[in-house]
Amino acid sequence: MTVARNGSLYSIAALGVAIFALAFPFFASGYHLYQGAQVLILAIALLGLNLLTGFNGQISLGHGAFFAIGGYGSAILIAKLGVPYWAAIPIASVACFGPGFLFGFPALRFGGLYLALATYALAVATPQILIYKGFDAYTGGAMGIQLAKPHAPLGLPLSIDQWLYLFCLAWAAALYWAASNLVRGRVGRALIAIRDQPIAAETMGVNAALFKTTCFGVSALYAGLAGGLSAIVVGFVSPESFGPQLSFAFLVGIVVGGLASLGGMLFGALFIEFVPNIADQLTVSFGESAKALPGAIYGVLLILFMALMPAGAAGALRAAVARALSSPRRSGL
Repeated sequence: MTVARNGSLYSIAALGVAIFALAFPFFASGYHLYQGAQVLILAIALLGLNLLTGFNGQISLGHGAFFAIGGYGSAILIAKLGVPYWAAIPIASVACFGPGFLFGFPALRFGGLYLALATYALAVATPQILIYKGFDAYTGGAMGIQLAKPHAPLGLPLSIDQWLYLFCLAWAAALYWAASNLVRGRVGRALIAIRDQPIAAETMGVNAALFKTTCFGVSALYAGLAGGLSAIVVGFVSPESFGPQLSFAFLVGIVVGGLASLGGMLFGALFIEFVPNIADQLTVSFGESAKALPGAIYGVLLILFMALMPAGAAGALRAAVARALSSPRRSGL
């Protein structure tokens, strides 16, 4: 009975989020729509990383590199080759699957912090590769690539910001549905078994190498698609946008949202998008003498968040729902 009520509450909450997300572009300003699109893009990237880290136990500090590959791949296809944006983004994301899958092979030899350091090297190297002079004709070097933001198709009465938000929302919903089906099926059970009991999983016939490399590729695909969406929403890509700090932000997002929780990635995306802005706003009155203060405030807020919600936002929400459902029993009702 409690499980049914729990499921009903989550279904109602999901329906409420869906209704709000669909109505949001019709009452929000252009800037808020831009922020909303960025939250959806970050949530997509976090979904992919959570499949790898939360469900499969592989720690990656290099997903900013796949985000960059998707962003630059889409920008090059659109600006240099004339491919429509709606086709360039999935093409670039599929192209990210290859490097992700191949990187999964050396990752099989590493684990834990060693894998994190190996992927961090990828995050550090990518911006330097993007400014390599031999690639200037394609990447634009340090100047990057400028993109024109697309208008709504078929004469739909939507502004550019409204259309881009809804375009990102459609991709986010589709990818969430795909990830949800993936983790709830046989593949998801195999990933969790490899994470928790790798020896027992292989004894039961689970091909750990195949699942790990494929999971790395799928995770890279998600990051690449998010990068492609970011390219058209921002209208610009440059090496400075894809530094190592982006990969750290992704890791922060999945921990804040809740490891092995798909719905929690929305909370993680909101944290990445808005908490640094809140920290900046809190230090505006201090002037030039407090340039480093936003980082300090961000760190304090992150520590407080993890102290109050060690299982992430999703874990805290589940605990609150469980307490709310069990409180009538404790009171004798």
